[in-house]
Amino acid sequence: MVSASGAPILEVQSLTKRFGGLTAVKNLSFDLYGGEILGLIGPNGSGKSTAMKSIMGIERPTSGTVLFRGDNIAGLPPHRIARQGFGMVFQHSRPLNRQTVLENIMVALLPDSLLKVFADRALVERARAIAERVGLGAVVDRRPPTLPFADLRRLELAKAIARDPKIVLVDEPFAGLTLAEVAMFSDLIRSFRDDGRAVLLVDHNVKSVAALVDRVLAMYLGEEIVTGRADEVMRNETVRRVYLGGAIETSARPEASFADKVPLLQVDNVSVQYGKAQALQGVSIHVHEGEFVSLVGLNGAGKTTLFNAISGLLPYGGTILRGGAPLRGRTPAQIARSGVVHCPETRELFGEMSVRENLDLGGQHLSEEARSRQLAWLFELFPILEERQGQTAQTLSGGEQQMLAIGRALMMQPKILILDEPTLGLAPVILEQLSKALEKLRQTTSITVLLGEQNVTFALPHADRVYVIEHGRIIWEGDPGRFAAEAGEGYL
Repeated sequence: MVSASGAPILEVQSLTKRFGGLTAVKNLSFDLYGGEILGLIGPNGSGKSTAMKSIMGIERPTSGTVLFRGDNIAGLPPHRIARQGFGMVFQHSRPLNRQTVLENIMVALLPDSLLKVFADRALVERARAIAERVGLGAVVDRRPPTLPFADLRRLELAKAIARDPKIVLVDEPFAGLTLAEVAMFSDLIRSFRDDGRAVLLVDHNVKSVAALVDRVLAMYLGEEIVTGRADEVMRNETVRRVYLGGAIETSARPEASFADKVPLLQVDNVSVQYGKAQALQGVSIHVHEGEFVSLVGLNGAGKTTLFNAISGLLPYGGTILRGGAPLRGRTPAQIARSGVVHCPETRELFGEMSVRENLDLGGQHLSEEARSRQLAWLFELFPILEERQGQTAQTLSGGEQQMLAIGRALMMQPKILILDEPTLGLAPVILEQLSKALEKLRQTTSITVLLGEQNVTFALPHADRVYVIEHGRIIWEGDPGRFAAEAGEGYL
C-alpha cells in the first residue's frame, strides 16, 4: 500500500442528490488520497452508486462541492471531469463490438483534438502495454463478442486507465465473477493504488471490498454511518444492524419432523448464466412439504436468480424437481398453476387497479365461494388490505404494497410460496407486521415457504433450515440456531 499523505486529491463536501421528493444522497462528505482505495458499502438503495455518478458528473448534484486538487468540479459534464484526470469502470461493459480489443483501447487513448485522429506507432504500443497489464495481451486481435465475461471486465479496466487518470472510480467490479476472478481483479485494482492513483470502489460484495480497501465508508439511506478501517466498520453495531437487522432469534423445527420421503422442492446442481456472467454455479437446495427455508445472502449473491430459475423465468443447467417431477419445459404460468407461486422483489403490482382487483387477479381461478373464503382468511392475515380494498395500489405505502403483493400470491393458494426480499426498504413497524403474518402462516397452514433475504434477523426466526449463498454458490447450510456461531461472523 502506498501511504496516503499530504492533502487529499478529492474532497467531497455535503454532497446531496435528490430525485423529486426522494433524497438519494444526503450531506455526504469524505476525502480521498492518492495511493488509497476507499470502499463505499451499504445495502441496496443506500446511495452508493448515485454518489459515485454525482462525482463523475453522470448525475448532476443537487448541492454540495466536489473538489479535485482544490477546484470544484461539481456539476461539470462527464467528459470534462474525465479530462481533469478521472477514469470510471462501469458495472456493465460497453465495448465497441465491431472493433478489436486493441482498437477499443486505442479509442480510449485518442487525443481530444481532431487534428490527430489517426493512430501512430506510439499509440499502438501504448495500447498493447495496457492490454498486457490487465491480462488481455493474448486476445488483443479478438472482438468483444468473442470474449468471456471476465475479459470484458478487463477491457473496462483497460479503457478506464488508458488516459492515465489520477482517480479511478470502480462500480461493482466483482458482479458476475468467480472467486478466482475476484482475486485477479482485486490484484489489478491494488496495482492502480500502487501506481499512486486514488481509487473509489463500490460493490455489494462486502467481503471482497473489505479485503481490498484501505478505508471503508458505510452508507445507509443516502447518509454516512461510519468511516474507518474495514475491520472496525464491520464490527460497528449500526453497520451490522443495517445488514443483519439486530439480534438473531430462532424457533426451528428439526428436519426429521418433516415426513415426506421426496422433498417437495429439490434443486440439484443448478447453474445460470447471464450472457457470459456466471450468476449461479452448482447450487443445490431442498425444501420439505410444510417447511420454512431461508436463503440468506447479500445483494447480488444469486437469490433472485435462483428463484427466477425455479419459476421458469430463466434457462438453467441442472435439475429442478417439484415433488419428484421435473419443472424443466414448463412455462412460468404452468409452474405457478402447479402451486409454485413467486412473490418477486419488485412486487409487480398493477398500480392503477384497486387493492381488491389485484387480489381478485390472484384468485381468478377460484370459484366465487372459494374466493370469498380465501379473501376472508387473507384479510385476517393483513387487516389493512380490507380497509384499503377500494384504493389503487400505486397510492399505498411501500409496506402496504408489499402486503398486497404477498396477499395476491396467497390468493393463488400456493403449495410453495417463494418470497424474494420482502423486507427491502420497509420501516421497522411494517417488518413486525410481516413477521407476525409469516409466523401465523407457519403455525396455522401447510404452506411451504422459501424465503430469500439479506436481513437475517427477519429470515431466521421463521426458518427451519438456512442456506447461505455467496458468489452464486451455497457456502453454508444448517439449523438457524447454529448460524450465529458458524456463519454469522463471516456473513459480512
